[in-house]
Amino acid sequence: MRRVVPVVFKAACPGCRGRFELAANALRLAIGGSSRTTFYSFTCPGCGTAVRKPAGDRIVQLLSGAGVRTLRLHSTV
Repeated sequence: MRRVVPVVFKAACPGCRGRFELAANALRLAIGGSSRTTFYSFTCPGCGTAVRKPAGDRIVQLLSGAGVRTLRLHSTV
């Protein structure tokens, strides 16, 4: 039987400056039509602040490959 190891990501909060590890289910990924509208977000476990950070191509690949919930944003233009 194959053992599944949960994926965790290192993250930091700009509010309280805490550093921690988050499981894939604690993150959300939004993919927009440009780099300005593509980001990941999470809630800081230390202070409860909603954190939003830009996500480049590599981050999108890592997060989506690990099963992070993904929302595709559609352009109205």
